[in-house]
Amino acid sequence: MQQYPVKILMALNETFKEEGAEFQNWLLANGFPELAAFSSAVRGSEGAFNWLMANQFFALAALDGAIDNQEKARKWLEQFNFALYIQIAEAVNGNPRALNWLKANDLEIFLILAGSIRTFRESQTYDYHKMHF
Repeated sequence: MQQYPVKILMALNETFKEEGAEFQNWLLANGFPELAAFSSAVRGSEGAFNWLMANQFFALAALDGAIDNQEKARKWLEQFNFALYIQIAEAVNGNPRALNWLKANDLEIFLILAGSIRTFRESQTYDYHKMHF
């Protein structure tokens, strides 16, 4: 994710807020469909996750899984040396070491992003009618 300009990462960050659809559309219209799909995947879209996989954005798909504490996704990130993605996932889940690591490495934008994802996830309510069996 470090290859993206801060402006793009801030747009991604905004997709996790109340008026996120506007920023989602902006990412799509400006050549960043993988970030729009990542945002949708984090917000629960199986179709977006499948798009990431089909279009070979494996690291973003694994980051989504690691945020959801999927061990297989975390191991994939470790295997392919995506240390930053592991730290982001851990920060989303409130791990103090990850938060400190991001801060110590001057990666403030990822602290902000992790916080927005965490806030979004905490604001969701579970709807048992949407369960998949």
